[in-house]
Amino acid sequence: MNGIARMLGWVLVPALLAGSGIAQEKPVAKQAATQPVEPWKKIPIPPLHDFKPQQPKRIELANGLVIFLQEDHELPFIDGTVLIRGGSRDEPAAKVGLVSLYGQSWRTSGTAGADGDALDETLAAKAARVETSGSIASTSLHWSSLKQDEDQVFGIALDVLLHPAFKADKLQLAKRQMSASIARRNDDASGIAGRQARMLGYGKDSPYGRQVEYATIDAVTLADLEAWHKKTVAPNNMIVAVSGDFDPAAMEARLRKAFEGLPRGAVIAPLGGTFTPPKPGVYFADKNDVNQSNVYLVGLGTEESNPDFYALSVMNEIFSGGFGSRVFQSVRTRLGLAYSVGGSFGAAYDHPGLFTVGAATKSSSTVAATQAMLEEIGRLKTDPPTPAELKSAKEQVLNSFIFNYDSPDKILSEQVSLAFYGYPANFLEKYKTEVEKVTAADVSRVANKYVDGSKLAIVIVGNGSEFGTPLSKLGTVTNLDITIPPAPAVADKE
Repeated sequence: MNGIARMLGWVLVPALLAGSGIAQEKPVAKQAATQPVEPWKKIPIPPLHDFKPQQPKRIELANGLVIFLQEDHELPFIDGTVLIRGGSRDEPAAKVGLVSLYGQSWRTSGTAGADGDALDETLAAKAARVETSGSIASTSLHWSSLKQDEDQVFGIALDVLLHPAFKADKLQLAKRQMSASIARRNDDASGIAGRQARMLGYGKDSPYGRQVEYATIDAVTLADLEAWHKKTVAPNNMIVAVSGDFDPAAMEARLRKAFEGLPRGAVIAPLGGTFTPPKPGVYFADKNDVNQSNVYLVGLGTEESNPDFYALSVMNEIFSGGFGSRVFQSVRTRLGLAYSVGGSFGAAYDHPGLFTVGAATKSSSTVAATQAMLEEIGRLKTDPPTPAELKSAKEQVLNSFIFNYDSPDKILSEQVSLAFYGYPANFLEKYKTEVEKVTAADVSRVANKYVDGSKLAIVIVGNGSEFGTPLSKLGTVTNLDITIPPAPAVADKE
């Protein structure tokens, strides 16, 4: 700010003196010409230190259960998680939403020995938590407490894990909450655009693209929740991770006592499958109660196991990594065509992520903003990164990466994820080394190999009456039906 103030001073002083009758001395211009370089540009930036995260202790029991222990004595807290293979991508197509309902009803129902509401009171008195949830590839149970309450809280968590008592009223409550979410899903234009982009990217019938409906949650029964639990909760499908202020030998003994006697179950195998890029074209959902458009360009991304993952990470930063990225500087800063704009060449652990570029723009500039994003995508293939772009992108990638793993619990969480998906334990250290090796030629190579604007689907949600320029300028237009199918006439049977 001081440098900016000095620069403004040299500009404003002569302007204020002009016409005042006060003589202007020549040295003013001379002083401006010799103005020093901004001082912040002289600050040396040292290279990053070697990345050597504090690794948790890994234990594998004879029944296949994997345990990670991460000591952290900074605060008197203990946190634990049980990560269980099997998630919403594994649920039947006719019962989409089953895993979410399971995750919500599991903890609130309580156990064979304690009602869920009673557990709430017990845990609240201890300022502790026991929670359950479901996600795309897993379900999980988490507990957290003060060190002195660990015995009791872990006992509750273990009871929830091994002796759940799924209740009809808690399932119905979860269904009502999910139904309310379905009823509101077309309220937000950006939410519609993101949902439709995912469905086009993966396919509406793909386990990664399908969406919950009234009928699919209506089909879920208590027996389904019980069957899911019986199917997935087995030691060879689970990882237990504990971090915090504990003695590792005592904690290991406690966990062995709790889990060593559990019998193995059927293995929940990775989903696998093939992925087909979306059909190119323009997919439009008319929303006449808004005055701006949400635009997504979408295609398939990659997996983190891809050897090109590191170069793609740098390419992504150059293209859409922040305020200094190409797409931001072009579409928002230079052309002024978007309120917000960004993108990501997505990578997932065991299936392709999505390549998305999105913008929010006023209705009249919908086509222009889309064309500008497509032009920047094309420029990735024709304009190699400059030395400054490459240097900045690698610094940004590595700095953000390092700070994602700057505490023991973050390292533990990532090690659990790596183990869950079968990645080597040194993946974090390797990431830094491989990103540092990326060259401008690498970025150009992966851009030409993986990025093709002509093969992307274009999703637009906005007020078609205000566009001005027709969407047909972008390609063949398909109107999207975002109507919410009505709820079944017959009520749930629970």
